[in-house]
Amino acid sequence: MAQKHEHDTSVVTESAPKQKLKKPPLYKVLLHNDNYTTREFVVAVLKEIFHKSETDAVQIMLHVHYNGVGVAGVYTFEVAETKIQTVEAAAQENGFPLRLSMEPEEG
Repeated sequence: MAQKHEHDTSVVTESAPKQKLKKPPLYKVLLHNDNYTTREFVVAVLKEIFHKSETDAVQIMLHVHYNGVGVAGVYTFEVAETKIQTVEAAAQENGFPLRLSMEPEEG
């Protein structure tokens, strides 16, 4: 029979299997072309809200202008949603009908 000591400090632990954290799904924020929003406004939005360089912002704006739609960035759902709301509010304040949307990134 094992003798139990009053000062026994051993702890029994069970190791749970480690779960791999799943990356959250990402969403593309899409800018849609219209005939009223100025190129300068779109470039400003891409620089200020999407943190694009001047060169990248101009390239994205031209892509949207010539193709009708373009990707402003790829973010988690909440960030994408917030950026869309921020841009659409700024566009409305400036009298522009700029429209954005988001779609799941294929991957």
